[in-house]
Amino acid sequence: MQKKLKQLENLGIKNFADIHINLSTSELLEEALFNGEGEFAANGAFVIDGGDRKGRSPKDRYVVKEPSCEDKVDWGEVNVPIEPEKFDRIFNKAKAFFQEKDLYIQDVFVGADEKYKMPIQIISHMAWAGVFSNTLFIQPENDEKLKTHSPEFTVIHAQKLRLDPEIDGVRSEVAVIINFARKIVLVVGSGYAGEIKKSIFSVMNYYLPQKGVLSMHCSANVGEGKESALFFGLSGTGKTSLSADPDRMLIGDDEHGWSDNGIFNFEGGCYAKVIRLSKEKEPQIYNAIKFGSIAENVMISTKTREIDYNDAEKTENTRATYPVEFIDNALIPGIGEHPKNILFLTADAFGVLPPISKLNPEQAMYHFMSGYTSKLAGTEAGVTEPEATFSACFGAPFLPLPATYYAEMLGKKMKKHKVNVWLINTGWTGGPYGIGSRIDITYTRAMVKAAVDGSLNQVQLKPHPIFKVMIPVMCPNVSSNVLNPENTWEDKNAYNKQAEKLAGLFKKNFEQFSDAAEEIKNAGPGA
Repeated sequence: MQKKLKQLENLGIKNFADIHINLSTSELLEEALFNGEGEFAANGAFVIDGGDRKGRSPKDRYVVKEPSCEDKVDWGEVNVPIEPEKFDRIFNKAKAFFQEKDLYIQDVFVGADEKYKMPIQIISHMAWAGVFSNTLFIQPENDEKLKTHSPEFTVIHAQKLRLDPEIDGVRSEVAVIINFARKIVLVVGSGYAGEIKKSIFSVMNYYLPQKGVLSMHCSANVGEGKESALFFGLSGTGKTSLSADPDRMLIGDDEHGWSDNGIFNFEGGCYAKVIRLSKEKEPQIYNAIKFGSIAENVMISTKTREIDYNDAEKTENTRATYPVEFIDNALIPGIGEHPKNILFLTADAFGVLPPISKLNPEQAMYHFMSGYTSKLAGTEAGVTEPEATFSACFGAPFLPLPATYYAEMLGKKMKKHKVNVWLINTGWTGGPYGIGSRIDITYTRAMVKAAVDGSLNQVQLKPHPIFKVMIPVMCPNVSSNVLNPENTWEDKNAYNKQAEKLAGLFKKNFEQFSDAAEEIKNAGPGA
């Protein structure tokens, strides 16, 4: 207790009502229920509502511009600079806001590899944030680990504090601010749990590459032969769903590092998108949502307390957080060997990309640097329907360093370990969004399985006429008609027009990488 009080004193946090330190998940859930922060569903999950913000607020994300990071951070629309003085003003507001309130403090870790594990601390006036911390991050293994825990980074979570843009010099009432010099993250005004998660991911994306470790926005699993597979993709593309494979062990669903020794999970839990979740198609995730997990922004029946996963009244971006051990075949600790296969996941709203295609090394670099997908409704504030977007390295919103820094690291590792790379379209087929249909996840699972188990290694491949990627002519348990996207469209001319339109967007986006090698530039569509 004295050590924790000293840490709070050093942060300038004082005059709080009571302090709850490292409570168990059950104790925190009792606190959250008593505080009126949410309610229990029939399956035991604790249901919370994020308030006005039910997705990330990327335009409200800032990085303090100061000498230690000034020459390293890739400043711009993603990493918006903010002055130290403004950070101090907002931090002081948060500390004043905490006065006479109960505080919940959780000491946890990020990074399964002991060599790169970072101790972090979450401080909030909301008990559910403590549950989230216990559920998502890696908990200390024993009391000794807890006693010696000394946070290298602290998240200050002030959900119900509202900022004044004119006074505080920010864009809205919400702000997520990373201060690398002070080793503090402020999450102010947002009740979306993903802000806590992604702010720490951004921290890891800053420090690890400078230590020679590639930080990645991907899920990972491993087969019986210990061969690992990585699944890159933005929110809503299927990272969590496709990596939760009953025939393979789950390493993690979203954030990993790739060191000279192999890959490792950053987290101890999963943060799954659960809109239209069904027990039949995704049994592992469905069964993982129970007591000890959090369901975010879902609708529940007032009579039965059952969660209606099909109800998007609040948002399309409904979420569930659960410990990775709630997945039956999770690998703990989340550490694996160097990957044999990498899969880039994209939810193509144009409906023109093949559901599966193989990439040569130059195409792999092109598509990694492009990071194409469609933002799905609710994933970010203001996004109400899918729209085409490009996010370098399939994670630009979380990358403090220049995208080429991560891309060059990946390129070297892919080449060194001779990794097969696949492009998987989990989006639309038979037409664009609104006309076509979402590719059936059972088909996608079959294609992913064939890619990672080697079934496609001897299959004939044919190039796509526009995107040049190589399409398998057959795949076990998948209709051959589905493999060529043009075949699923009634109007072939309309398909070609849409494909050319998307190809043009690719080319336009890649103009930002003018210093890329010519062989990578030429690996794009139509080249």
